[in-house]
Amino acid sequence: MQTVNGLPAHVLLVHAIVVLLPLAAVLLALTAIWPAARRRLAGPNAILALLVVVLVPITTSAGEWLEHRLAPNALISRHAELGDTAIYAAVAVAVLALIVWWRNREASGRTPAKRPYLAPSSGVVSTVVTVIAVVVAGVAVYDVVRIGDSGAKASWSDWATGS
Repeated sequence: MQTVNGLPAHVLLVHAIVVLLPLAAVLLALTAIWPAARRRLAGPNAILALLVVVLVPITTSAGEWLEHRLAPNALISRHAELGDTAIYAAVAVAVLALIVWWRNREASGRTPAKRPYLAPSSGVVSTVVTVIAVVVAGVAVYDVVRIGDSGAKASWSDWATGS
């Protein structure tokens, strides 16, 4: 699927990534910091983050298809290079979202036999997971902004200069 109703799929799919990856990142930070949010949102956020991990390669593949059909351009090349980093941000957010969800699940006793995987009762581990989650969330949002900015420049630079 490289086009949808004649439009390049990348220009449609990218909007899902621009919304869902930062949303998953913000929810990651929120669930890592706030226990009430963790109880309600850790599971749905883990699912959302996994969905984003699936969508990123589809979106970048559609972007590569589009890139090969456009005239060579330094701005497009830069955007493609930056776009390749989105998978790292998405995977990091997903892994931490799963860790936050799993630790909450273990700590709440929702498992048949309470197992100490990822040390849910450890304050030190909780602090480390929280700090890493907040840093990863911030980096993921920054990465999306940086990729999106380069894509906007690549898309609109000719129009803005009147070329």
